[in-house]
Amino acid sequence: MNALVTHVSVFLRERLPLERGASERTCETYALALRLFFEFAAQQLKIRPSALTLEQLDAPLVLDFLSHLETQRHNSPATRNLRLAAIRAFMHFIEYREPAALAQVNRILAIPIKRTDSPLVDYLTATEMQALLDAPVPTTRDGIRDRAMLHLAYAAGLRVSELISLRLEHLTFEPRLCIQVLGKGRRQRTLPLWQETTQAVRSWLAIRPAAQAAEVFLNARGMRMTRSGFEYVLRNHVHTARQHCPSIASKRVSPHVLRHSCAMMILQATRDIRKVALWLGHASIQTTEMYLRADTATLLETMNATTPPALRKGHFRPPDQLIALLNSG
Repeated sequence: MNALVTHVSVFLRERLPLERGASERTCETYALALRLFFEFAAQQLKIRPSALTLEQLDAPLVLDFLSHLETQRHNSPATRNLRLAAIRAFMHFIEYREPAALAQVNRILAIPIKRTDSPLVDYLTATEMQALLDAPVPTTRDGIRDRAMLHLAYAAGLRVSELISLRLEHLTFEPRLCIQVLGKGRRQRTLPLWQETTQAVRSWLAIRPAAQAAEVFLNARGMRMTRSGFEYVLRNHVHTARQHCPSIASKRVSPHVLRHSCAMMILQATRDIRKVALWLGHASIQTTEMYLRADTATLLETMNATTPPALRKGHFRPPDQLIALLNSG
């Protein structure tokens, strides 16, 4: 077996999941980035991907790949940085397994992350969110399931990976519904939920078909709900909600927007960014500060708490028409 193939296999099957404790989603993201890179490298070198050697993966090739992502695949700088992060993680792994390649690895590690814009987060207002939660028809099995998924995603501020991986054993109903969530960095948090959310989840569990899958939410085949499956469900209900709340049409509603909407709701209710960070499971409060920039109420409080400078008084007097005519002559 090619040495590079061996390195990649150990990196994806042992280093990430076992030694680093990376999530399944992280492993998939890194695998995709490396696949794209190796396919590009093989095309540039006119060989099969499995024939690539470590010596051929140098910094100029990585830079060409990053340029290809932005110019040919039209990826955003954020996606470009994500692919580079995967390559750098792999190279950090290589530097301990192949000390002779240290200089080559360091040149790749020196490739900088590209600076990106920090736009305001998208989120739904309380009225828009209510329209979305009301979109599923609670008289069908799928409608009851979808209502429970949307309520839980919003109330708990869950990432889509946290929602679809939630298992029955993670639910506690006494004295009230609480869920145990394993988030990024394998950080656990326990969240108590509204009675309305409890009712929606109970309604789903009452008709949830028996299946081998231990996850709370299942697709039509009785298997665990997938990321793409939830995205499809969300798109359908966003389309329905637009008919009752037209302002939703101007927003791009993704699963993560539900998490942002939860964060903004908590911030506006508590005025405490630390509580938002705890609820969402952020490792650093700096990550949570983006919600302060999006909250106009917080910015308005800041403006009202300051004393504006005095405005010099005066009145504009237009020039006399006769004199202006003579001056122009």
